[in-house]
Amino acid sequence: MTAEKDVRRALRATTNASRLVEICRRAVLRHGGDPATADSLAASAVYAERNGKPNQGITHLFDYLDALRDGRIKGRPRPSITRPSPVTFVADGDGGVPHIAFDLAVDQLAAAVRNFGVAVFSQKNAYFCGALGYFVERMASHGLIALATANSSALMSAGGSASAVLGTNPMAFAAPVAERSPLVIDQASSQTAFMNVRESARLGRSIPPGWALDHEGAPTTDAEAALDGVLLPFGGYKGSNIALMIEILSAMSGGNWSLDASPFDSGDSGPSVGMFLVCLDPNLFDANFSTRLSLHLDRLRDDFDVRLPGGGRTSRPFPATCDLPVQVFERLWARAG
Repeated sequence: MTAEKDVRRALRATTNASRLVEICRRAVLRHGGDPATADSLAASAVYAERNGKPNQGITHLFDYLDALRDGRIKGRPRPSITRPSPVTFVADGDGGVPHIAFDLAVDQLAAAVRNFGVAVFSQKNAYFCGALGYFVERMASHGLIALATANSSALMSAGGSASAVLGTNPMAFAAPVAERSPLVIDQASSQTAFMNVRESARLGRSIPPGWALDHEGAPTTDAEAALDGVLLPFGGYKGSNIALMIEILSAMSGGNWSLDASPFDSGDSGPSVGMFLVCLDPNLFDANFSTRLSLHLDRLRDDFDVRLPGGGRTSRPFPATCDLPVQVFERLWARAG
């Protein structure tokens, strides 16, 4: 086992995070993205790598590059934002990645929460979000609590159906923690993210029972068969209900339902799905909230051996470097030109 680990370690490349951002940025520009798209996608991909979620990181960036090349993502969008009320931000992504409209709104959104205690951001007509935790953690860095949802093209069954009727619709939550990184929860409403099944298929590995059905509606542990079938929600009907709730919130401002969204990895049109984010100022409820949360998380971890979301990242800063498989780094380098 030690020899196998040594081999795997030797087949990895370590690079400075800021350098990796610049390489990602070059790759996006080379595939037709404008500077705003490049900045947003590079930051999000490296965030996922540094946060220990590689399947939402550089390997997922390749999906964005393909979508830019093939026209599923508009490389030079003109997103717009309206404010029907002082605490409501409604964005139209204009077929681009959702990060850009969020980037345009984030400072005003935080200011609205400071002024009114709560604010809501909703977006339609955009590509998929990728690492949803990226969005909520940015709000938590302002000392705010954020809850976000997003929908995607239909890949998952629901309510006992054997058909794909909902996306793997993720939700994410972040809260500020005194003197350390925010607590971030980011998870799909399926038993596992689609990217994990795809990676298992690429590596020729089986998947655990309960993750998926094959194209005939039978349970399967074959990752390739799962890609031809449907993923399953976590927790049975409870996961189905949560996925449907996420779908409704995410599409509220006019984004496509999962059934109407085009696939993320084929075709020449974008999915035009949506996202939703609500943000609160915890200090209006309790000025000592972040300190109390810090102490509570310590108690859960130290006294009760609770494995906290993020692998305990709240107790340490982001790493300054990223450790990638050599073949992934070389593929990225080639696509950056």
